[in-house]
Amino acid sequence: MAAGIKWIEAGTPLIKSEGLDCVRALRKEFPQATIVADLKTMDAGRAEMEMAAKAGADVGTVMAAASDATIDECIEAGRNYGIRVAVDLLNVRDPAERAAQMTKLGPSYLGVHVPIDDQMRGRASFDVLRKVVEVATVPVAIAGGINSETAIDAINAGAEILIVGGAIIKSEDARAASEEMLRAIETGERIETKLYKRVSGENVRDVLAQVSTANICDGNHRMPSLPNLRPVSDGLKMAGPAVTVRTIAGDWAKPVEAIDVAAAGDVIVVQTDGEEAVWGELATHSARIKGLAGVAIDGAVRDVADIREMGFPVFARTIQPTAGEPKGLGEINAPIHIGGVKICLGDWIVGDDDGVVAIPRGKVAEIANRAMDCLEKENRIRREIEAGRSSLAKVVDLLRWEKQ
Repeated sequence: MAAGIKWIEAGTPLIKSEGLDCVRALRKEFPQATIVADLKTMDAGRAEMEMAAKAGADVGTVMAAASDATIDECIEAGRNYGIRVAVDLLNVRDPAERAAQMTKLGPSYLGVHVPIDDQMRGRASFDVLRKVVEVATVPVAIAGGINSETAIDAINAGAEILIVGGAIIKSEDARAASEEMLRAIETGERIETKLYKRVSGENVRDVLAQVSTANICDGNHRMPSLPNLRPVSDGLKMAGPAVTVRTIAGDWAKPVEAIDVAAAGDVIVVQTDGEEAVWGELATHSARIKGLAGVAIDGAVRDVADIREMGFPVFARTIQPTAGEPKGLGEINAPIHIGGVKICLGDWIVGDDDGVVAIPRGKVAEIANRAMDCLEKENRIRREIEAGRSSLAKVVDLLRWEKQ
């Protein structure tokens, strides 16, 4: 097979979408490959393993959370129909304890699986894998977030089978990505990648610097943006924790005072009313010297020619030359509301040419990871279009997936 791959998995979403016809198609296309049907069986073990075997699968999966009777039926069906059974330890209370129990039933493999939704929340480690390997009497597979950087860590933790999804199927060149993964596995080399990584609290700024506000909205259930905030300068990006400011029309005292309150990398976000400017060239110059990441004003700014020349990210609802007086009304670091979106101190603010989004600080890792997932998928779609294989509507199978 191309790129040296000998095992191919029909994943659970694919099987739910296409049924076992996808296994039949893979068997026809790759007659020499080992085909895995990731059934995630929870009941009717005999029937599901029989169907998978007759469709051409060499391996089928059953959940460790299923009853022992169901798992035993899967294994018995495997003996009858020539399909090896892998027990997936996903979400069991004590994976190592359940793995030890499984040895009495006799599966061919055990699987340690970090769920996609947990990956998005930054919950991923090889600690569970190590504990399972200690008690396992059969080969242990690992799935969930494996890439060319982490493959060696999985092997060192005891995995004999690495299940790689996104790092291959979302790459612009699946064959090249497969070859790179194999090289990482065979040589023990840690091959750096900017994509296919998920973060927790650390490195979230790096992720938000790569993704767009559109990626953030698309990857997070069409998350709303802050309405009508537009960039003063095109081509600039900002991302950082919020320092919030509430003021009244034209009173620029609190926005300017917030520069002293903010730390390098922060974003000042201002809620105001009226049409008089509360931000201008001198405030921008001060914020830039302080090392702030940007400013978002739900109101007016001025001196835009100077602001553009400085190349500092400023977003505003409107532009006009008149400013008010610095009366000092309002407050800093209290919750504010912009277009119905509540923003608190420490929430993350991201802005680019498309606009501005506010991310609750308790969900910043998950939202950043889901945005990166969206970016990765778009990279693959773009490559399919560029290669002339199909139009966008056909690549995403638009007509089929329209709501009926």
